[in-house]
Amino acid sequence: MDGRARNLIEQTIKSLKRRGVDYADLRWVKELHEEIIVQNLAVQHISHSTSEGVSIRVLHRGAWGYAASSRLDGPGLKHTADQALEMARAVALTSQGKISLPAVEPVRAHYATSLEVDPFQVELQKKLDYLFWAAQVLKDHPNIKTATASLEFYRTNKLFCSTEGSLIEQETTESGGMLEATAILGNEVQRRSYPTANSSSLNQGGYESVKGLDFIGQAARVRKEAVELLRAKECPAEMTTVILMPDQLILQLHESCGHPVELDRALGMELSFAGGSFLTPDLLDHFRYGSKWVNITADATTPSGCGTFGYDDEGVPAQRVPIIRDGIFVGYLSSRETAGRIKRSSSGAMRAEGWNSVPIVRMTNVNLEPGTGTVADLIRDTKKGILMATNKSWSIDDRRLNFQFGTEIGWEIKNGAVGQVLKNPMYTGITPEFWGSCNGVAGKGEWQLFGVPNCAKGEPVQIMHVGHGASPARFERVQVGRKR
Repeated sequence: MDGRARNLIEQTIKSLKRRGVDYADLRWVKELHEEIIVQNLAVQHISHSTSEGVSIRVLHRGAWGYAASSRLDGPGLKHTADQALEMARAVALTSQGKISLPAVEPVRAHYATSLEVDPFQVELQKKLDYLFWAAQVLKDHPNIKTATASLEFYRTNKLFCSTEGSLIEQETTESGGMLEATAILGNEVQRRSYPTANSSSLNQGGYESVKGLDFIGQAARVRKEAVELLRAKECPAEMTTVILMPDQLILQLHESCGHPVELDRALGMELSFAGGSFLTPDLLDHFRYGSKWVNITADATTPSGCGTFGYDDEGVPAQRVPIIRDGIFVGYLSSRETAGRIKRSSSGAMRAEGWNSVPIVRMTNVNLEPGTGTVADLIRDTKKGILMATNKSWSIDDRRLNFQFGTEIGWEIKNGAVGQVLKNPMYTGITPEFWGSCNGVAGKGEWQLFGVPNCAKGEPVQIMHVGHGASPARFERVQVGRKR
């Protein structure tokens, strides 16, 4: 941001302070996004987009007002500030309760992603060549009907300024992509994806993150497994032991822990189409969410995480917050306002999708902490069970209790050894019972971090980039398969 624009932003905040508001903040955001998709050895999609604007929040007489605009000149910023203040004044006339924000120390700081190779400086042809090469390996079997390879890159620049005196600059860069092979034999259709399904898996970092995905090396495995699934045995319907690989555990974490610990949902302030939460404040610090093996943190400082930053969109520093400790529910994802309602400090989880969205409580990196040993140890110690990997489908109720998940692939476990491939694996459960059945989590050497760029919340909906890390974990007496 140039000096003139920065000066206009600071002057806008100073003018709101002179007008006697309780509090105000301004966020300038500029976003850059590039996406490249190759399918069946042809370019399917290339896009390169930018978006830039400001949003202003005003707290006046205990009521919030908000406005956003893509006009960044002096008159545009003044008009946006006037709109936010007018809204706050109108809301204050009818508001039943008065909002107050716990005090925070003002911050003047800078944060930027550490990267080796700027992905936006890498030639398009080089990116296309990489995708064509991977897609060619994926497609190299007559039963593979669709082979897709994609790359995605994001850069977000932010300037945050508040009447409390904070001035924070941040620049984050995310890089990633995915492979997907669809195999068909008669009426049977099966899919394998890497590194996750349904969207790109991102990491905060440069083009070196793409190289680390090793698309060429992984494409042959993805193709082989997609073809194997066509003739695989159906997942049986029974109660059994289940071992979940990290690329499935991340969605289990996301849906049955990440969303329930958003404090605005737990307080009933954010009841969207996705519902609320069973983890209400009266359960804090004593409710048994899982077994002693279950330790979950919300960590906005995780290296390379998509939920990693220096400061949230209220200027609160990034933190590592315990959510579940030895199976007990001990913490929330929160904002200044919501944390104040339960007499705690903000966990720094207030974030907005872009410049034209109001910040709401969002996940950071919600991680299952590693245990000990390896997935081989978990398998060796399992007499009968199923190993499942890569999410395929999911459903969970509006309190985040009853769920059903399907995965792309499974493997039979018999007498401590991995056996035949199983197709259409699925499992069901109730959140605290399921996590309570966990009796093993593999160690740090098998812990993997994934970026999820499609977390939806709010009305109107906001899409947020979040992160999840996990090691393979084992669960006892889980209902799997389709009940007849």
